[in-house]
Order: sequence, then structure tokens, then C-alpha cells
Amino acid sequence: MSQAELHPPVATLFEEHMQAEMDGDLDRTMATMGPKPHLNHVPVRAGGSGAADVRDFYDQHLVGKFFPPDVEIVNVSRTADSEQMVDEMVIRFTHTQAIDWMLPGIAPTGRFVQIPVVVIVRADDGLVTHEHIYWDQASVLAQIGLLNPAGLPITGAEQADQILDPSREYRTEY
Repeated sequence: MSQAELHPPVATLFEEHMQAEMDGDLDRTMATMGPKPHLNHVPVRAGGSGAADVRDFYDQHLVGKFFPPDVEIVNVSRTADSEQMVDEMVIRFTHTQAIDWMLPGIAPTGRFVQIPVVVIVRADDGLVTHEHIYWDQASVLAQIGLLNPAGLPITGAEQADQILDPSREYRTEY
């Protein structure tokens, strides 16, 4: 299988986009985006629509501020064609700094978080047109101590553990 078949153009483009975000390079990040992009961190409705709004969001809340230094992103699966990609990953970090795109207005708690995340990316003409990013916000809030999961159908880091190792014991009480 050729490299192009292993990594469709949208996947390669998104890897460049993510690296620019993690490197803190706003101009390089925006260079991967189309003229009318939109970005939606679905659980908290953070992001923007249009190049100016997306750039402002990246500048104020994401690029160079993506995650604390101990972040680990574990890729679980990727489904992609030439125009759209769905990445499933587990993100682990210690909440030692503000993470506005995931926890807007929440001061660092020092707590460890491990959460499955799904990212849907579309590209047209070799540029990202949108990103839709999903995660279980209740699980994040429980893991940082802001939501008591007792008596609620909420899990914490266990949901990420299950994604990474499906042979783990599943919930048996409902």
C-alpha cells in the first residue's frame, strides 16, 4: 500500500494542522484552514465560524495553550477518505493550567484527566473547512472534582481505559 493510501490527504493535512497548534504557531495553523472555516468544541460550544473568528479563538484559547506539558495523545482509530476524517483518541493530562477550549472559566485543579475524544475534520481543496470535536464533559468534570458522579450514570477515566483495552471488565450493574 502506498503512503498516499495509508494517509489520505485530509489526514496528512490534519496532522500538519495539529502540529502547528501544538507548536504554538498561529500563522502556520491558519495556513492549513480554508477561507471560511468553522471550529466547534461541541460539549462547550467553543470555537468560531469564519476565518477571523477561528483565528481569534485559536489565538486567545488554543494555539500554544492546547494542553499542559504532560499531555499524551493516544491514537485509537482513524477513518478517512480524501475529504473527511474521523479520529478517535484518548487524551491524558494533568489539569495544571487553564484549558479554555475544554474547561472554560475553570481554574487548574491539579487533577489527572483521561478522556476519549472524537475529532471530525473535513477538507476541501487541500484546506481544513471544519473541525467538530466531541468528548464526555461530565466525565471530565467528575475527574477534576467539580461533579460528583455518585448515583449518576457517569464514569471517569475508566471509559478511556475501556477504549484502550476492550478486554477489561465491562459494567455489569445497571
